[in-house]
Amino acid sequence: MELRHLRYFVAVADERHFGRASTLLHVTQSTLSAQVQALEREVGGRLFSRTSRRVELTEAGELLLPEARRALAQADRALQVARESVHGETGTVRIGFAGVAVLQGVLSDDLRDFHQAHPRVGLALTELPPAAQIQAVRDGALDLGYCPDLGLGDTDGLHVIRRAPTPLSVALRSDHELAFAPSVTTSTLGAHDLIVFASSEEDETVLSRLWPAAAEEDHSRVRLVGSTLGALALALAGTGVALVPTATERIALPGLTYRPLHGAPPGPDLLVLGRHDETSGAVRAYLGGIPAP
Repeated sequence: MELRHLRYFVAVADERHFGRASTLLHVTQSTLSAQVQALEREVGGRLFSRTSRRVELTEAGELLLPEARRALAQADRALQVARESVHGETGTVRIGFAGVAVLQGVLSDDLRDFHQAHPRVGLALTELPPAAQIQAVRDGALDLGYCPDLGLGDTDGLHVIRRAPTPLSVALRSDHELAFAPSVTTSTLGAHDLIVFASSEEDETVLSRLWPAAAEEDHSRVRLVGSTLGALALALAGTGVALVPTATERIALPGLTYRPLHGAPPGPDLLVLGRHDETSGAVRAYLGGIPAP
């Protein structure tokens, strides 16, 4: 049995006339009659009793009619759900992010714009270090990742959008000698113990990307920590000065001061990572709404 058989049957049942039903369906009366007869053969009996003036439902037809209506409604609903998914109107977008994406306001801006355009799509957020985001996007555990361009490893095969630059600042105790200067230069900073965020203690590529000159110096004076808050805590404890994204200045801690850093290369770009072969309509809609860099 095909859906069109049920549609033709319901049209005749509603109109009680083959001619009017064929006009409504935009088919010939002979085609309509043939389709109804095919349905009757599958049922094994008559669905209509036909007279010269009117068509009436048989007992089998009366029983079939409500079931046919429900089946057609469910088929229409299934088609609508699939169309909404393809057009990004339903579903869930799973996003991994690094804290700097929130501090810079980039992630929240993108989320707000997408939610306003697609209010029925769910948004699931997970904070992860950059390398873990890449793996999760590759494995399908995440749809997108927001992370700085630091120690990412292999991004081949991924869709990469450069979203925003990430300038750098220095975080240090308010009574640190460098806190009394309006800004800090790289040459001045080189004489002090340095604290740098990295996804793992072994990830020295982070320092080489942030500040190549410092990476060539004595690594015993550089401490790599696994979170931005960890870097701030060590700076506040007086164990060194922390090299952090400028947006981190939005985190106000008693006794902690931020100073702009001059003389260092531009900070890493904030990236959005996705899949080239993305099939989710919601994810494609999200990517399509990200402003061009």
